[in-house]
Amino acid sequence: MQAPRFDDVKVGDKLPLLALPAINRTTLALYCGASGDHNPIHIDIDFARKARMPDVFAHGMLSAAYLSRLLTNWVPQTAVRNVAIRFTGITHLGNQPTCTGEIVEKLEVDGEKRVKVAIKCTNQYAEDKLVGEATVALN
Repeated sequence: MQAPRFDDVKVGDKLPLLALPAINRTTLALYCGASGDHNPIHIDIDFARKARMPDVFAHGMLSAAYLSRLLTNWVPQTAVRNVAIRFTGITHLGNQPTCTGEIVEKLEVDGEKRVKVAIKCTNQYAEDKLVGEATVALN
């Protein structure tokens, strides 16, 4: 992977979009197995309905993982200095996550060149599901 160079990026530049397939029960089951998070609200429709939800829904951390993939598709994992996210909505079955990022600041910290990136995960209706910011180092 060839990471972008600090001198070649500017505030307002966008990261390559990460569009994902619709969330389905298989996605949730696979994430449960991979993460060890077997909360029944994500896999048991009866449990979800008792909690007054229409159906199961995606783990918030699944969408967080997608945002991490957005970043590591752009720069190596070792360049990521900080990620802060806020959960803003539920990702329901059938939602198609799309992750985006935009450079909002260029800075230098202890001699290291970095950029701050506003990151977001939305669904096909442009509803925010996660919003946040990441700081990555660039050469």
